Formats: sequence, structure tokens, C-alpha cells
Amino acid sequence: MIKLYFRCLGCFALIVCLGQTAQASSHREAPLIADDPLADNTDVYAFVSPDDTSTVTLIANYIPMQLPQGGPNYYTFGEDIRYEIHVDNDAKMVGDEITYRFTFTRTNEDPSTFFNIRLGAENIKATYTLERSMDRMMTFDTIVTNGMVPAYNIGPRSIESEVGLDTMYESLWENSIMEASTGEMVFAGPADDPFFVDLGGVFDLGDSPRQGDEPSRDGLAQFNVHTLAIKVPKATLLKAGAASTPANILDGDYVIGVWASASRPAIRTIESADSIMDSGDYVQVSRLGMPLTNEVVIPIGMKDYWNAITPYQELADTVLDKYFYNPELALYIDTAEFGKQVPAFAPLMIQTASLGLYDFTNNADGLFGLPQSARSGTALSDSAFGGLLLPGPKQPRSVDLWPIFHTGVPNLPPYQLATGKAGNPLAAGKPFINNFLPNGGDMLRLNMAVPPTPRNSDAFSSEGLIAAAVAGLTDPGFTGSGDSLQMIPNMDGFPNGRRLEDDVTRIELQAVSGVVLAAIGLWYDDYDPDMDDSPVTEQLLGVLNYSTEVEANDREFRSTFPYVALPWRGTEVNHTNLR
Repeated sequence: MIKLYFRCLGCFALIVCLGQTAQASSHREAPLIADDPLADNTDVYAFVSPDDTSTVTLIANYIPMQLPQGGPNYYTFGEDIRYEIHVDNDAKMVGDEITYRFTFTRTNEDPSTFFNIRLGAENIKATYTLERSMDRMMTFDTIVTNGMVPAYNIGPRSIESEVGLDTMYESLWENSIMEASTGEMVFAGPADDPFFVDLGGVFDLGDSPRQGDEPSRDGLAQFNVHTLAIKVPKATLLKAGAASTPANILDGDYVIGVWASASRPAIRTIESADSIMDSGDYVQVSRLGMPLTNEVVIPIGMKDYWNAITPYQELADTVLDKYFYNPELALYIDTAEFGKQVPAFAPLMIQTASLGLYDFTNNADGLFGLPQSARSGTALSDSAFGGLLLPGPKQPRSVDLWPIFHTGVPNLPPYQLATGKAGNPLAAGKPFINNFLPNGGDMLRLNMAVPPTPRNSDAFSSEGLIAAAVAGLTDPGFTGSGDSLQMIPNMDGFPNGRRLEDDVTRIELQAVSGVVLAAIGLWYDDYDPDMDDSPVTEQLLGVLNYSTEVEANDREFRSTFPYVALPWRGTEVNHTNLR
């Protein structure tokens, strides 16, 4: 008997006394996890449920790039993996207060056939147990037993006909929505991949939107993922001692951080092709919080390292901070660097002399030169969060990009809209967002007190907080009220949590371009207060109007839980002809 011992490194790399495990996440974004798709976490979403504002919906997707016709062994969750959704709700304590853990069992109901479904029997049939910890992972309680994972949407004969399951797929899918013993609604199963992006263009050295004759296209159109979705009462997610009703829509007690992971047993023993045993402690092999972090911020040489640490270790380990302080993407926007070689990004700009003084291009000082007297009363003062947000010179994006990914944004100057500031970005302005949770690294941060923008509203926008900022700066309904707090449509959008509809690729490229700085009054270089009546200049409009040309999902989202669209059917897609 030959025994091979493997450490869980996504691709099961052979152990050679490694002191650290590696992880990876999203759509094949890091080298190791590309070989372990069942544990690959593709996206995380967190939003106040649009049809039930007393709840928040948490979604974690796994198993990227699923061909709907990928038989005969269709995709499903892995048996030897712990899939977890983590929630941090207390800024004073490092670590997760709440964890939801899914584990799966797979069975073959008819091992005599090569078909996945035949005569009412299903092979590789998955069921799950859902456990919940409310005490920082000290103990877990089982809240769903034998949860049903709907069959893969193979085709009409396998699902609807009498030689298959003899049911309608939508009914099968709907009947898989479970209610936990503790009140949560739960779904685990295949779904259309809700992420939309021109993968081919973006990774062809930034050719998005495409500049040649080929049209931009959604690289994830007609692909499926596997979704874990939980609809949780806000009362369950609130930190201990928080009021049952928020003080206002920016109540800091209502901020949560959300991230997801997958873990495998540390040792795998392969005795033969059909005999595999797992043992040892579980080791995290995948994690994800904010979209695109590891994909386009962290360089390839550090991707597996980034995935080897938790969000809490990430905040304490400053080795990765430089990629946010001076992001590589900014080099392809800055015409003094490589911007001229990336024509698709031509509409994007970065402030080099905002208000005639402040340079935010890579390795400039940004706002670091501000004296302490100017920072007094702001989030940038040393008595507040200056150590986090202005740690030193030549780190210009520590003031905007780094907090977006690592701490969230407090409702303090300068992080308020320029409305009401009278030209001084450090003055108090229109309160805009508070999702500040500074005790961890990369995770989605959501203020649950902000009500959802109705999805059928004319004001709803996939540009999330970018759209809300534009309204707060230009709409007379909001600008006339000066620095008073108002609910602006899309204040519930990314990066205040993440809705399924949010165009995160566009938003993050605009953020790298300095649009957040502009929103708080650090205007683009072509604004001259002595000459211009409005800071809405050509450069600002270029950034706001920038588009990858892939702005929506290929399928409409559902209006009810779990909100994701039904998976594509194996007999209805043709990827060779996608346009």
C-alpha cells in the first residue's frame, strides 16, 4: 500500500515541512486554488434584503466557471470541505462574533448507471448540515439537518420527464429553500453566476472596454456557480448591547463585516484511486471578502500569501499595505507612467494637483503633508485614526483605497460629501456613509441601518455609492439641505456591503481613479475655483462616464430569496457563439 500525504494547498501540493498553508479565492485568481475548484470562493455579497428590511442576506459563491453541460459528473459541493460565512460585529474585539458552517454529504442513489439522474434517482446527490456559532467559534449548534441541495439543471428529460425526476426545475429549486431552527432562511445549490465582467478584456493588459473590432462581452455569461445564501434577522447580527432600533441610518452599532472561507482537513491519504482518507485539523484553503482584491490589487507573487492569512492577521501584517497605498492599477491610468499604453483607461484620471496642492499618483505624498492643526477634528488627526489613514509619506492612497478595503469609512470629516463644505475638503460636509469597522482586513462592511433602494426604482443604480455621491453633490433635493443627514438612493450599494446588481469592476476602477477623493472635495486637476462654477469638470465626467461596457448580469435577478437567478440549463447554452 502506497500512502501519499498531502497538505491542503488548493492543488494538494506535497508537504515538505511547510510552516504556512496557502489559500486562494475568486474566479481562479490565485495559482494554488485554481487546482481546487470545489473549495474556490468566487464572490461574497451582503445587503439588506430588499423585500424584508428586518433581515440581511449573506451570499457566498463557490466553484467557478461551471459549464452547465459539464456532465456526466455534474458539479456540487465537496464532502471534505467546511464552507463558512463569517460575521464581525464588534469593532472593539478582533475576530468573528458569528460563523455559519456548511458541511455536505454526497450519495449515489443508483450507482448502476452513468447518468446523473434516471428514473427518479439522483447520483452525486448532496445534502447538508448547517451549524451556527454565536460565541466566536467556541461552540456550534446545528440549525439545519439534511438540508436539500437541488439537482443540477441538466435538461428537460432529466428534470421534467417521467424518466427523470418528473418535476419542474423551478419547483425543485424553490423547495430547496429551508428554514433554520433559529429563524434564518437558507439556500445551498447551483445558480447562475451573478458576477459580470469582461474577463477576456480586463486580463488582456487592461483592454476593457475593448479597443479593437471585437465587442466587450461578459466572460461569465452562461456559467454557473454554487451558492450559499442565508437570510438573517438583523437582531441576530447585531453586536451585544446594540439598540434594537438604530439611532439613524449611519448608526455605528449596526456595522458588520462579512467574509467567507473554505477549509479542508490538513492531511489527505490516498491509498488507491477509490480509497481516500482525510485527517488532521481543518486548514483554510480559500477566503474572500471584497471583490477583486486578490485578482487585481495583489500581485501574483503574493496571492497565495494573501490567501494564507485571515482578515485579522492581514490588518496586523503591513507587508501587503503597499499594494493599496500605491496600487499597480494606478500605473495604467497615470499617463506619466503607462497610461498611454492602456487606451481603454484613457477616460480615467488621478489627481496630481488637486486644489493646486495634493498629488495622489503612486509614491506621492497625498494628504500626508497636512499639519496636525489642519487635521484637528477629522478622522485624520492623530487622536482619531491618523495612524491608520495617514501612516507616512509616499503612501498616497492610504487615505481612500486602503480604508475602503481594510477598515470601512467613518462618518467624520473628510469622509463626507463636499456638499456643505464651502470648498474646504476637511470641513464637515453632508454625512454620507459610516461602515467603519477598523479591527480587521479585507471583508465586506455593511451598515445594516441604511435602508435598501428599491430595485424597481428609477433611482436604483448599479454604480452603488458612486451614484449616491453624484446625487448628493448635484441633485437639488440633496444639495439644498447642506450638511444635513439624508437617505440618498444607493447609499446601500457597494462598497457599503455589496448588492448582486452592483457593477463592482467599474466602481473599483473609478475608485482607483480618485473619484472618492473628488466626492469629498479633492477635485480633479482641471477644476479652478476662480474660473469654474462647478467642480463637475471634463476630467470628473470622464471618470464618471467610464464603462467596461459590461454593466449588468446576463440573467435578471429574482425579487425574492435567495435573489440569485436560476442556473443555466445544460441543454440551452452555446459558449462558442456568445456575443
